[in-house]
Amino acid sequence: MVDMLRIRLLGKTFPRQTRVAFWSSGPKKTVNKAPLQGRKISEITATHTNYDHFSWLNKFGPCYPVHGDKVLVLTEPTQYFEVLKLKIKKAKKRVILASLYLGTGSLEDELVDCLQEACANAAKEGNGNFKVRVLIDYTRGSRGKDKSSRTMLQPLLCEYGGNVQIALYHTPDLRGLLKKIVPERFNETIGLTHIKAYICDDSVMISGANLSDNYFVNRQDRYILFNECGDLADFFDKMIQTVSKFSFQLKPDNSVTLHPNWSLHPFKDNEVMFKSEAKEQILKILENQKLPAEDVSFSPARIFKRHTKQRKYISLPRHSSYTKNGNSINTNRTQDKPHDTWVYPLIQMGPFGIIFDEYATLSLLREAAVGDEILLASGYFNLTDHYLRVILQQSFARYKILMASPEVNGFYGAKGIAGSIPAAYIHIAKQFYNQLMKYGQTQRIQMCEYYRQDWTFHVKGLWYYLPNQALPSLTLVGSPNFGYRSVYRDLECQTAIVTDNTRLQEQLRQEHVRLYQSSNPVKEDLWKRRDRHVPTWVKLVTSVIKNFF
Repeated sequence: MVDMLRIRLLGKTFPRQTRVAFWSSGPKKTVNKAPLQGRKISEITATHTNYDHFSWLNKFGPCYPVHGDKVLVLTEPTQYFEVLKLKIKKAKKRVILASLYLGTGSLEDELVDCLQEACANAAKEGNGNFKVRVLIDYTRGSRGKDKSSRTMLQPLLCEYGGNVQIALYHTPDLRGLLKKIVPERFNETIGLTHIKAYICDDSVMISGANLSDNYFVNRQDRYILFNECGDLADFFDKMIQTVSKFSFQLKPDNSVTLHPNWSLHPFKDNEVMFKSEAKEQILKILENQKLPAEDVSFSPARIFKRHTKQRKYISLPRHSSYTKNGNSINTNRTQDKPHDTWVYPLIQMGPFGIIFDEYATLSLLREAAVGDEILLASGYFNLTDHYLRVILQQSFARYKILMASPEVNGFYGAKGIAGSIPAAYIHIAKQFYNQLMKYGQTQRIQMCEYYRQDWTFHVKGLWYYLPNQALPSLTLVGSPNFGYRSVYRDLECQTAIVTDNTRLQEQLRQEHVRLYQSSNPVKEDLWKRRDRHVPTWVKLVTSVIKNFF
């Protein structure tokens, strides 16, 4: 039976899923087989809040306290599309869209119409301060001879140029001979901006979804909306403005130029200088974030000085709250009743040596204790060696990993060599399964394949359960896939959400239950099926190019 969760969101209502048991498999188990023995597990006290358990995240990013009742978890692409359009049309101050690209179909035309309507309303009301900023990738956004993301956005610049900025990020790694010889469809593997954040006034939607028709219809992703969270919206606005500063600026005639306050060309000028200056600009934004005086301040400069020489995660006591002089920190945020949820933007820009998301994720996985449960999803499952080693050999948690079956991989049925990409991911998944067998971890770590007929799978992130809790305490949501591209090549942003709000926790639980219900466990006999056969040449090529996935 489906009840209705009434969402006070510009008069719209969406269906709420019925309650089901955790993973739909009966009572939770709280004892796992640990890969390593003899380690002491810190005692968890009932008085600790979820913020206390995860307050060490302050080391890796600014923290924004919000009220959980203002956070909404969407579950369907159609909801994502409708909410986005409504928010854009009603915006009075700003619309900021950061995505890999904007599609060129009729649904994307609707989105552009909403942007034009918002600009027209601002002009009619004499609101000269209204701004529209769009950040997309240069290579992906320029694809298409007659129609592209750039041509889709041109009318906005032509009619409302004073209020509109269109930025196209070009990786400094694609240059010289490489830029000349890599075909158009494959040049984006060198690096791109993969950030997905959508801001309308003081609301922020964090997602892994792009602005394209299949993401609005039948490509499954995640979408979390923060309503009336001005400080969080301001942070993402500043970050996107900063990336836009060292990106190309689109002009009304579809040509591009450098930002007036930026002088370094991404692929013609010195690569080291470009990366160094871009890194400095991003770190400056992070350093300027205001934090409560009683917290251990987030200091990008201090972390880089301490950890950049060796890509090394922070070692923390398992499940201990961050302390000063051995005493738990009591912050105003924990005591302030309106604030029961804490949001940490985690930036990852591998080309610039900015790796806060990797630090935080490695620490989260490694410090997971016996009794913890982690549900991890990736639309393109290709864990880095660091993540692989920690999950297999150092983490004590029980895992359930959700990945795409070949049929729901975005490249399934593609023409040319791209059509073999699903086979490459089968090979990578099989290698991971072999590692589980090698370390005797098939009970502690389960693999699942998502399948939904006529759909594709683009979900990424994780849900974290502390021992003896029926609802998740933390989730990671955003653009990274936990793979090599996410860590080393692309610009990414993941958001850690820690919450004590039961309503929000229940939404997060229902979100992952719904996803896992459309999956099947991976067993040994799966790899013997004919549709899981991987040609030898694909295996050989995958071993060479997996770092570009």
